[in-house]
Amino acid sequence: MIAETIYTNGKIYTVDPSTPWVEALAVANGQIVARGTNADVEAYKGAATQIVDLGGKMAMPGIVDVHNHILLGGMAELYELRFPGSLSREGICALVKEAAEKAAPGEWIIGAQLGADMNNVLNSSESLAMLDAASNGHPVLLRDETFHNRWVNSKAMELAGITEDMPNPDQGEFGRDPATGKLTGFMIEAASGVVERALIEQGGVTPEMGVAAVKKALNVLNGFGVTAFLDAASMENIMQAIAGLYDEGGLTAWAACAMPAVEPTFLFGISGDDLFAKREQFRRPHVKPDFVKFFLDGVPGAKTAAFHDAYLEDPIHGCCFRGATMMTYPDLIRWLGKCEEQNLAVKIHCAGDAAVSQALDAIDVVRSFNGPTHLVHHIAHASYIRDEDIARFAELNVAADLSPMIWYPTTFLEAHKQAMGEERAEKFWPNKNMQEANALMAGGSDWPVIPNPNPWDGIEGLVTRENPSGAFEGKALWREQALDLASAVEIFTLNSAKALGLDKEIGSFEVGKSADLIVLNQNIFDVSPKNISDTKVDATYFQGKLVFERAVQHG
Repeated sequence: MIAETIYTNGKIYTVDPSTPWVEALAVANGQIVARGTNADVEAYKGAATQIVDLGGKMAMPGIVDVHNHILLGGMAELYELRFPGSLSREGICALVKEAAEKAAPGEWIIGAQLGADMNNVLNSSESLAMLDAASNGHPVLLRDETFHNRWVNSKAMELAGITEDMPNPDQGEFGRDPATGKLTGFMIEAASGVVERALIEQGGVTPEMGVAAVKKALNVLNGFGVTAFLDAASMENIMQAIAGLYDEGGLTAWAACAMPAVEPTFLFGISGDDLFAKREQFRRPHVKPDFVKFFLDGVPGAKTAAFHDAYLEDPIHGCCFRGATMMTYPDLIRWLGKCEEQNLAVKIHCAGDAAVSQALDAIDVVRSFNGPTHLVHHIAHASYIRDEDIARFAELNVAADLSPMIWYPTTFLEAHKQAMGEERAEKFWPNKNMQEANALMAGGSDWPVIPNPNPWDGIEGLVTRENPSGAFEGKALWREQALDLASAVEIFTLNSAKALGLDKEIGSFEVGKSADLIVLNQNIFDVSPKNISDTKVDATYFQGKLVFERAVQHG
């Protein structure tokens, strides 16, 4: 066979333990046809073969992001106000004021990300007055870094029909000033959806904006070396946009889709059986609508995650509050059984250890009735886990979706400390224990919950357990749970491919697999672990075609 392209003179990491490093790859029809030394692939060279000289640079398989929200990520890049979670209330209001002065009459101001440790500060009449003053009459909707909660101004509440005497929605809460009982604009869980729905109904997001957002998101993902992803809350419009891009020849990554069993608070449209029934309309060679998404609990910082042990006492929740799951145990079992009958794997959001236990228990019951399955169910975000549950991941063939960019010291963690106490909060992401129990760990960004889907931050954090940005300097999170670099890379490539059921196609460089290749500006195995996050992707190839090339500055 004559190769269309030969990549030569490289330090090519295969993620195949039988042959970890090679010099060259030969590619034909988008697949790897040979690997080895430069001399090994010479036989595949023809007159028309394109030669890509890697010049000694490191190349590796494309990143497989097992958890992101592609539409929301693209929307954030194109249309929204972005700020770090560390920004103060005053700094946020200054940015809102600046945006309001430039906005068209009636235009919504959308932004993120509020620090998860700011809940108590924002939930006050004083904070609402500051936001109202800054907004100049525009409706404002700001999302926190968990994407479960919102802070909105009085105009947004008016447009959403939220009044002082309005009862809390099911599985949500309208924030009120502890001293006065007045609305503060802080929206917890399902309450966020009340305002998000108003945004949609007011025309704040159009279908055309959605398609543009998905296109932009793909460009961002390719720039970080991502060549496969799972969209973790795929509504009909999102699958339509992804399939449409494939039909146009513009889909530059493998796309798996997790369809919500219940309409989320932040996306709108049909869900559950009605959505599952339409999935084959969107199936394409690179589009796999084969997953279902459940939200089993909330987030620890807002005390909406479900735990075995109680949160710290506070005036609102009192003593002994442990949070609660959003779905009963029998309902979860029924849903799992129904999904398996339709050959659908599930991704279950579990932020607290009690939610993790319930998810594993339910999967165990379904296994006892149905027996083994090729389906790999996911628990996202497998972060707080009881010791006795760790071994169950491998026993039940459940993948741990790690959402890695949250596992080192961050404002997320500071919010957890406020809610749970420091000692419990820091028993976060027991990755080494999971590895020793042979659990399948997969890497996902949860973008735009994380401001960008940069896998190199996540890989460094897995290895160092420190924040790669330099924030929280000198602090490490449960350093005993650090992993070696090869394991971290495997989590973001072959392991994630296994979690998506695509490991026969992607995740490592083996003959017959897709030629999804990224070229890096440095060999990550040769640099200090604290420099892994400095990695830049020079080029990304999807099925052998160049889909991203970094502009290199000279001089």
